[in-house]
Amino acid sequence: MNYERYAALPAPDMKGERSWPGRRLQEAPIWCSVDLRDGNQALTDPMTVEGKLEFFKLLVKMGFKEIEVGFPSASGIEFDFVRELLIRKLVPADVKIQVLSQCREHLIRRTFEAVEGADNIIFHIYNNTSDIQRHIVYDLPDAESLDMGAAAASLVKKLAAEKGIRVTLEYSPESFTESDPDFVRQTYTRVIEVWKPSHDNPMILDFPTTVENLMPNEFADRMELIARDIAGIPGITLSIHPHNDRGTGVASAELAMLAGAKRIEGTLFGNGERAGNVDILNIACNLLARGIDPKLDISNILDVRKKYEHLTGMRVPERYPYAGDLVFTAFSGGHQDAINKVLAYREKEPSKIWDIPYLPIDPADIGRIYESFVRINSLSGRGGVAYVLEVYHGFKLPRDMRGEFSQIIQVISENEGEVDPERIMTEFKKNYMDKKEPYHFKSINTTDEPTAIADNFLTVATLSYTDHGELKTVTAKGNGPIDAAKTAISQDLKRSLRILDYSEHALTSGSNAQAAAYIHLFDSETGRSAYGVGVSSSTTRASIRAIFSALNRIEEEN
Repeated sequence: MNYERYAALPAPDMKGERSWPGRRLQEAPIWCSVDLRDGNQALTDPMTVEGKLEFFKLLVKMGFKEIEVGFPSASGIEFDFVRELLIRKLVPADVKIQVLSQCREHLIRRTFEAVEGADNIIFHIYNNTSDIQRHIVYDLPDAESLDMGAAAASLVKKLAAEKGIRVTLEYSPESFTESDPDFVRQTYTRVIEVWKPSHDNPMILDFPTTVENLMPNEFADRMELIARDIAGIPGITLSIHPHNDRGTGVASAELAMLAGAKRIEGTLFGNGERAGNVDILNIACNLLARGIDPKLDISNILDVRKKYEHLTGMRVPERYPYAGDLVFTAFSGGHQDAINKVLAYREKEPSKIWDIPYLPIDPADIGRIYESFVRINSLSGRGGVAYVLEVYHGFKLPRDMRGEFSQIIQVISENEGEVDPERIMTEFKKNYMDKKEPYHFKSINTTDEPTAIADNFLTVATLSYTDHGELKTVTAKGNGPIDAAKTAISQDLKRSLRILDYSEHALTSGSNAQAAAYIHLFDSETGRSAYGVGVSSSTTRASIRAIFSALNRIEEEN
């Protein structure tokens, strides 16, 4: 690897101790969506005016109060979209639209034409401050570059007054992270001097990682230095616009918030040039997971994803944080077991704080569903298979039976891949409930017979079943219907059968209630044992069916 071609950017001189490492996030930032500009320009097929209008409505519904709607001087569609928003009065009173322009007079004037009739906007101007771009790409002397931002701010101030539009100025030094910090400071200082920010005349200082090339802690250092520099000036909001070239856009944004950034420009699901912009939804969910109000409606993230994918043509990957199809899914047997046990424990011992292992937040809080917690493949354990049967179909398998049935599913998954809940139920019926040969239960009648001990009774069971197609009726006594039926079968077949375990539960409630019974049957002569399952509206019939199910499964092993 020719690594010597590359070098880290110089580290900032912190001029003393850093403050940001000891801080903790306490509140959500001011969010500004740039989906309609940064996100849109990164699409293979940019959105139409109607598509952008639909996206704008989605952002408003989610609670964004600042939305960058485009670069009106860049194209007819961008200009027309801004006009449509204003002409059709689609901008709510509590939402500010933001428009973007380079620090060039004709572009600024054209942008003001687009916002004619607006009441309150954010006018975002920028110029490139990196040495290599200024000197090679634009061939500008330093003095001219330093004047660009201030001259543009002066023109915005003049035109805003002429047109009667309340404007919040936003200034960005493009390629900030590649720029000399002293040059950047001189540039934004001149803009501040022109705009003269105050509480009544606000200003946003925005610092973009146009190309992300700093480690998150280095970006935070730079933000803290700037926060110190502007701390005594009223009316200024420190903003960041992170990209994601290093894959650390979210980390850079969160550390920058600790360092003093109060506002974040980003996109839904990180759509943007190259590796994208910072993902606002990711940060919002991170804040939610720390008990902080994200100040956005993310209660149905799948609906947001669906609309985003429809409008942009982009796709959210399966493993994408919070929104991917598989991020709340456990394939690992150990993970499945831990999730299931703690969920069951929390039903009995509720907690105000979410503390379920492997699930950083409750998926239901962002519109996800519990059914996707557990997916079954060859690495899944018995707990996962049992969980699917219980959640999807209502069967609560005894602990020892879980291992027995999971082995059946594991063989299938090793040959076929993931096994869905319906297939699991099909195999459960096939291997347990439908085991009716060679011994097929038909009916049972029971009566109580008093014993010599007062208030004590034996159950007399008369059982009908077919043995390899031959109808038989047998009678025996026992300590209850199950024991009597087991005794009758044992005597008739001349086999020594024992019931090792028995459990039952209701499958449904109401007038058509069904019961499920589980019998672990042991044949003393052969040493074989198996579980059986029975279902009926009568717990007695369900139990007898479970005995026959187990008996037939033992017979299969012979």
